[in-house]
Amino acid sequence: MSLKPNGLARAAVRFKPASFAGTFVALMMSALIVTACGVLLETGLRASVPAERYAGAPVVAAADQSARVVADTVDGPEETAYPLPDTARVDAGLAARAARAPGAAVAVPDFTFPVLRGTAASGALTGHGWGSHVFTGTALSEGTAPHAGEVVLGADAARAARVGVGDTVTLETADGRAGFRVSGLAEAGAGDTAGGDAGGGAVAWFADDEASVLAGHPGRADAIAVLAEDGTDPDDLAAAVGASLAGSGAHVHTGDDRGEVEDHTLAYAKETLFAIGASFGAIATLVAVFTAAGTVALSVGQRSREFALLRAVGATPRQIRRAVASEALLVAPLAGLLGCLPGIGLAHWWFGQMQDRGAVPDAVELHVSGFPLLAAVAVGLLTALGAGWAAGRRPARIKPGQALAEASVERLRPGVVRTVLGLVAVGGGAVLAGVAASAAGSDAANASLGVVMLFMLAVALLGPVLARLCAALFGLLLRGGGASASLAAANSRTNARRLASAITPIVLAMAFASTLVFMHTSESHVASEQLRDGVTADHVVTNPAGLPADAADRAARVPGVDAAVSLLDTQVLVPVRGGGETSLQGTATQGVSGSGARLAKVQDLDVREGSLDRVGEGRIAVDRTLATAAGAGLGDTLPLHLPDGTKAAPEIVAVYGRGMGLPAVTMDRASLDGHLTSPFADTLLVSGGEAGPLGALGEVTDASGYALAQNVDREFGAWANYVMAAVLGGFAAIAAVNTLVMTVLDRRRELHTLRLVGSTRRQVLRMLGWESLLVSAAGVVLGTAIAMITLTPMMRGLTGESPHVPPLLYGAFAATAVALGLAAVALPARAALRERQG
Repeated sequence: MSLKPNGLARAAVRFKPASFAGTFVALMMSALIVTACGVLLETGLRASVPAERYAGAPVVAAADQSARVVADTVDGPEETAYPLPDTARVDAGLAARAARAPGAAVAVPDFTFPVLRGTAASGALTGHGWGSHVFTGTALSEGTAPHAGEVVLGADAARAARVGVGDTVTLETADGRAGFRVSGLAEAGAGDTAGGDAGGGAVAWFADDEASVLAGHPGRADAIAVLAEDGTDPDDLAAAVGASLAGSGAHVHTGDDRGEVEDHTLAYAKETLFAIGASFGAIATLVAVFTAAGTVALSVGQRSREFALLRAVGATPRQIRRAVASEALLVAPLAGLLGCLPGIGLAHWWFGQMQDRGAVPDAVELHVSGFPLLAAVAVGLLTALGAGWAAGRRPARIKPGQALAEASVERLRPGVVRTVLGLVAVGGGAVLAGVAASAAGSDAANASLGVVMLFMLAVALLGPVLARLCAALFGLLLRGGGASASLAAANSRTNARRLASAITPIVLAMAFASTLVFMHTSESHVASEQLRDGVTADHVVTNPAGLPADAADRAARVPGVDAAVSLLDTQVLVPVRGGGETSLQGTATQGVSGSGARLAKVQDLDVREGSLDRVGEGRIAVDRTLATAAGAGLGDTLPLHLPDGTKAAPEIVAVYGRGMGLPAVTMDRASLDGHLTSPFADTLLVSGGEAGPLGALGEVTDASGYALAQNVDREFGAWANYVMAAVLGGFAAIAAVNTLVMTVLDRRRELHTLRLVGSTRRQVLRMLGWESLLVSAAGVVLGTAIAMITLTPMMRGLTGESPHVPPLLYGAFAATAVALGLAAVALPARAALRERQG
């Protein structure tokens, strides 16, 4: 069948543009969604950051910064990489091997670590080995290079400490607090000032021989920087260095790949962009296609009378099918192209917001190519062709007389295939809801996603049946509303297909927006309660630079203090089962400085099994939800990856219930030694005493103030959920308005007939208002039901509690749906009635 636009298609678009306006808008919006998600996905796949610290070193060797899991699939073993929470390091001795590679001028082990000044209030420095000056551009301005027990200070650090060459400065590192002789002053080069180090630009350089010890990783380096001899090609040098380091586990990097070695946030940014572009993008694309297809089908169905007349005057089924396909060719490409432009704008805004919130490094650039745009246009075209073909099959194949009869009166009995598929979707959704209710963690979340998708499919397939039921139920309520309300109920019962096409987008908007938003409110509610109830300390001390190693001991000596425990916050990777596969889950972890008995005086983890007293070397406590997801329990060993990727298998000696508001893993602080970049605690919990004397250690607040600050740190997750809800809900809301406007404009003849038989303009508008209220109420009720069926097992699995739905927020959703429905009906109806009067 040729798809070249024929005369019928061109005439239909030219003389009845209103019939195609809704289709055009729906296809344009679907292109917008696909374009935005496609651009973010491509950016995630191609994201890179230019080297800053290592810009002067053409080749960098570093450890693999990922933990890997190999799973057996139908296609064979498949490896998945998960970014590490902290830096994996290499043997510093590899520098000597790399230096022997042909073309290598020098190879330098690089170290970067935080250093505290003598007092907590003085802030922090960023420490490096002096050997790095050969590739960072740092140069001495006074004095000599450091030897053991000496330090070279940057100008800012020297001024802040009020010291000069020959003076002694007290500094605290992972190796403890000690005095260092200032051997020289230096002007930091570009490589040492890039990236906004923890010290805020204040830098200190130590002798390379003791830098790894001061960093807390004896004999280990962050990376090996290799400089080339004159005339050596970087690629040739990289190959030579790779050969020299073969078998060491080090990876060789050149070009922009060096940037990922120094900026580990890029790996997480890629994960975030991929999650939005691929995971959310797939759902959004399905919703967009689903909605656009419904609009195309409605447009074709509204012209059943015209198709019946064409069949009656001799048009063949082939001509009808070709006309429908040609209409899609005329409308879909232009709609897709116009939708791409705002889609690119949405991607730019979304990407910029993620950068502003620190989820994506500023150096990453948004990639816009023709692939997402081509995909958006192609998806729209295929959707239009597929939906048009499906909707045009019946008017094309039935006999002309039968076509005229069906165009006059709506068929009451739904199609058998459609009904069967709808019932299968309902059954599948019910089964998955049961699976989600009996699952935990990611299994519950994954099953719940299938629940909402299957029930939405069921609503679309069984729409006419559901519409008749809704019309019957709401019709009982409308009996007391007068003639206009009764007529609205009768119209809704008689035209169930039209009613279904209007209800479905509202159900879609309500279900997806409620699921995404109330999922976050439920998790946030539980986390806030656990955090509020879990922190029992009277005072909480925090310091952005880190707390001194003896902070807990110093606080314990304050008069009236009963207990003081410092906590070091980090993450470990825990293998969890989900969807039949094993993945590594980044899990919040706290390293505790004191005993379990002292921790219990400042923090109530709600221990369900075991005892915190046994937490120590090789023994940890975990949250019960994590234990379930990992398939482990009290007394079992839990295989995990420490922050730098080191494998460990500690024994679970306690299981507790507040791992959502508080860290899900509690372990001995000493177990983290040598596996973190910063050895300094983040938080100090103090029971008893006065707040004043604790001010020397950092900022002091009470438990409620600390809880508020922690909740603010979760803002990115909330923002991401709200944006996704706004994108999906907004798209569905526009689709609902679009559909309602199409149905009202298609009823102009009916509205004019009502006016001719004596109905007043007000009565007609009141009837339409009741119909709109019925549509909106039915959509809100069905959408809410789907959202609650989805959320209840999901939240039970994730939090152990029922969903938390703020009444005001839910009321705003429902009111918006009703207001949009009323406006979408009233405005075009008034225009249609004025047109008649004119």
